[in-house]
Amino acid sequence: MKKLSLLVKSVSLLSVILVLGCEEKPGDTIPWKNLFNGKNLDGWSQKGGEAQYEVREGAILGITVHDTPNSFMTTNEMYGDFILELEYRVDSSMNSGIQIRSNSFPYYQKGRVHGYQVEIDPSKRAWSAGIYDEGRRGWLNTLENNPTAQKAFKQNEWNHYRIEAIGDTLKTWINGVPAAHLVDEKTASGFIGLQVHSIKKDQKAGTEIQWKNIHILTDSLTAYSKQSPLPPIITKNQLTQKETEEGWQLLWDGETTNGWRGARLDSFPNKGWMIENGELTVLSTGGAESAAGGDIVTVETYGDFELKVDFKLTEGANSGIKYYVDTDLNKGPGSSIGLEYQILDDARHPDAKLGNHEGSRTLASLYDLIQADVNKPVNPIGEWNTAYILSQDKRVAHWLNGMKVLEYERKSEAYRKLVSESKYEKWPNFGESDKGHILLQDHGDRVSFKNIKIRPLTKEE
Repeated sequence: MKKLSLLVKSVSLLSVILVLGCEEKPGDTIPWKNLFNGKNLDGWSQKGGEAQYEVREGAILGITVHDTPNSFMTTNEMYGDFILELEYRVDSSMNSGIQIRSNSFPYYQKGRVHGYQVEIDPSKRAWSAGIYDEGRRGWLNTLENNPTAQKAFKQNEWNHYRIEAIGDTLKTWINGVPAAHLVDEKTASGFIGLQVHSIKKDQKAGTEIQWKNIHILTDSLTAYSKQSPLPPIITKNQLTQKETEEGWQLLWDGETTNGWRGARLDSFPNKGWMIENGELTVLSTGGAESAAGGDIVTVETYGDFELKVDFKLTEGANSGIKYYVDTDLNKGPGSSIGLEYQILDDARHPDAKLGNHEGSRTLASLYDLIQADVNKPVNPIGEWNTAYILSQDKRVAHWLNGMKVLEYERKSEAYRKLVSESKYEKWPNFGESDKGHILLQDHGDRVSFKNIKIRPLTKEE
């Protein structure tokens, strides 16, 4: 028995040694890739402002200067799904952030850097590791309801971030504490950037932020992803904090038909349209216009407004967003007439080559009247695009994915001349109503819509 006892003890000791010897150390087996070599800024480029960046003692330093907009030191490589870890130390008077899935396009606000930002906030607000949408929608995931994360930030010390971006889900941790959990479909890929925020005249120039140990994981993400105990904030078919403050309204709630009816009906069509996964989809009937459910319109009418709609085309599809629509049922089959933001697969649909003016039936054009900019930014078929329409004091403009693609003045002589030369010449005062419905067109092709939002404008705005 004594020999057996010694044997058991020996085996137990050996097991402990083996377990300790095989214990995984951070970075031992995880295939991290260093984004910063600790020596220079190879693989990085500066965008935006003129803040100073340099490398010192194995860290990237960002230094504030006066009279310059936000500055960003960005990776040359673009990243979609990833897990990112890094450390930073920031002056207590600074605001900063880590850009992820961010971009800079010449057509978008003259190259302005825009995209998700994981906030660095040493102020009393303490929203470090919250998620902000730089240059676009503002705050998406604040931390006022997460006091544990707010307390995790260490003033004037090194702090550690873990950032996961996998599919439509973004998660952050600050010093090991879960901070943000966001589900958002806006942007799938982009660069990573280190921000030096612009400073006001009364703020001290030369304040610093440092970043080090910046590494990223792009393979086998599901194996290394961590669960977050935080309930997700879902932005789909919801108003952001900034939109709410600015007076935006949801035109569609993402779940019901509330607020909409058939253009020639008192209620919503009982066929031809589908609501699924937060998307409002007109179903295909092989291109037969209004053969199924027909067009749908808002119950309410609108005068001056801002309108935002995300839309997704299928191959060869045709649809449209109409505004200032008059649906007087006594006017017969052509009653759902209004100004139209064209939605079209330009490469495959024959309408792209038709119209009173060449190209006036292409995507984002004012249908049959004014062609959209031929250099417009278009996302591929099957991906989401964003339409934005601004109508104020008779001035109207169309945007596509953040780029203004056309502008005109309703009721002007130039506008009336265009109408007189178009298919609309038979409708008196076409497009000149002070108020009208918003319409989504059933053209017999499958097209989906989401995030349908409007901001009614007053004359003073």
